[in-house]
Amino acid sequence: MNNRLKPFSRIISILCALGLLAVLFVPLWRIELSAPQYPEGLSLIIKPQGLAGDVEVVNGLNHYIGMRTLHTEDFVEFQILPWAIGILAAFGLLSALINRRWFFITWVVFLIAFGIIAMIDFYRWEYNYGHNLDETAPIKVPGMAYQPPLIGYKKLLNFGAYSIPDIGGWIFIAVGLLLVIALYLELRRAVKITRGFEIKAAAIGLLFILSFSGCGTGPQPIRFGEDGCDFCKMTISDQRFGAELITQKGKVYKFDDMHCVNAFLKAKTVSEEDIAQVYLLDFSQPGTLVPATESVFLKSERLRSPMGANIAAFRHPDSMKKFMNQFPGQSLDWSEVRQ
Repeated sequence: MNNRLKPFSRIISILCALGLLAVLFVPLWRIELSAPQYPEGLSLIIKPQGLAGDVEVVNGLNHYIGMRTLHTEDFVEFQILPWAIGILAAFGLLSALINRRWFFITWVVFLIAFGIIAMIDFYRWEYNYGHNLDETAPIKVPGMAYQPPLIGYKKLLNFGAYSIPDIGGWIFIAVGLLLVIALYLELRRAVKITRGFEIKAAAIGLLFILSFSGCGTGPQPIRFGEDGCDFCKMTISDQRFGAELITQKGKVYKFDDMHCVNAFLKAKTVSEEDIAQVYLLDFSQPGTLVPATESVFLKSERLRSPMGANIAAFRHPDSMKKFMNQFPGQSLDWSEVRQ
């Protein structure tokens, strides 16, 4: 009897097995592309059985930069994936039926290993397609690769590429988390874990969750002379006036002037609730991004910013005061700047 599963673990096994079966009927992952010429965006959807979405349009774009076209039949993974998911789901149901801890542990280990291998294979697939380019392509940028991000946001020429789990991917993540919790409870019952170890394990798990949830919401370095403003499309070159807007999902929009930031915000391209943070370049420390809500601002016609807003941001009021003799003007806060 000591090797039998707790009722909680058996219920979790059944729920997770059913969740894996549901994954077979919904998209697993999606890569979204946005660019000025495609304001509505393009989507590449990855299902267990193949590719969907704007595949042909993406293939047409890939031709210009030398990337191979995408076809479901070119990937052996789409032949294996439905079977692998189905087998894992069957193992989950058997785990509840057999009702033995060793079988349950084996299933969880196999599922976690499958998830790790799948992500490694996905990265390898992205790397190969993004780096192995046709040398006769119409558009060639020396040293440029077009590998999409594994997860999160990345700028590729004038396209923004955003990679995120779709419905099936989130189900898979939820299944993994539930099984890890059940596994921990089973191991704690099987082996007497000291209270100190429990506290350390909980702390490590909390740090992991916090670090994962915060991933992709911080500022990205602006590549001056390379990155373009997402509003006026001009190249960002002045290290004193640039800005970034980060969405809740980690997507990054870059700007060369406060005028462009305000115009972008007023256009409601990103809703207020979807904005995680706005960062601005500190005028006193060129190239350094600071949160807009923690900054003070100086408006002066003598600043001569790229698009004429003539507003400079400073992390500290004392820093701003040092420049007010050189650039006499008006002190503002973030709410006044946005008006």
